[in-house]
Amino acid sequence: MFERLREDIQSVFHRDPAARNAFEVLTCYPGMHAIWLHRAAHALWKRDLKWLARVVSNFGRWMTGIEIHPGATVGRRFFIDHGMGIVIGETAEIGDDVTIYQGVTLGGTSWNKGKRHPTLADGVVVGAGAKVLGPFTVGAGAKVGSNAVVTKEVPPGATVVGIPGKIIVKSDDQLDARRKAMAEKIGFDAYGVGGEDMPDPVARAIGQLLDHLHAVDGRLEGMCGALNQLGSDYRAKDLPPLRDEDFECVQGAERKANP
Repeated sequence: MFERLREDIQSVFHRDPAARNAFEVLTCYPGMHAIWLHRAAHALWKRDLKWLARVVSNFGRWMTGIEIHPGATVGRRFFIDHGMGIVIGETAEIGDDVTIYQGVTLGGTSWNKGKRHPTLADGVVVGAGAKVLGPFTVGAGAKVGSNAVVTKEVPPGATVVGIPGKIIVKSDDQLDARRKAMAEKIGFDAYGVGGEDMPDPVARAIGQLLDHLHAVDGRLEGMCGALNQLGSDYRAKDLPPLRDEDFECVQGAERKANP
């Protein structure tokens, strides 16, 4: 018991820089209180003392603002940061070293008996306000962005954002370099459009346009080379310059998004 208590306190120090000492964690962290009360409620639930388990669970909800059904399975070093408004359903399963923030729901999408709630594998992080709904698995080390709504399985190590949740593809260094070169060629900074790590649909669309322009540019150069080989004296003209003022709105939006 005391070993688990010490382990829980250490997990707070590892994941919350605001924690100053063990006494503060013991007395002022509702996430820890909710987990300890859940362990008591879960033990009663497994001994078929269902009503008493629900009473303990309801007391924990009243004390902390965190609702964990006594039937839910929680692993070691589970960390709830802030915690207000969290709901964890009966058949949810949470692995070791999982972190979730305030407003998270691990819910179901069916009234049928049996497995209805998600499974979070080891090391998963779920951002504030996210909803993970359904009997599927969020793979080890995956991250769920704030306010995302996830209804499908998430592979290990992936990051999922948005409504509905979509997996963000990790950036490709070669692709980023190609986009930067094309952006510089047509007159503005590629970093102003954001990267693949930022789930911005406008930035993603601009990135795809840059890819398309790069492909068109390469095809035109190939056509010019073929014409020259055929004896034509055709020479491609330089691209017209783009005025900085035309991109002031884009740059202003970027400054607001990244103050």
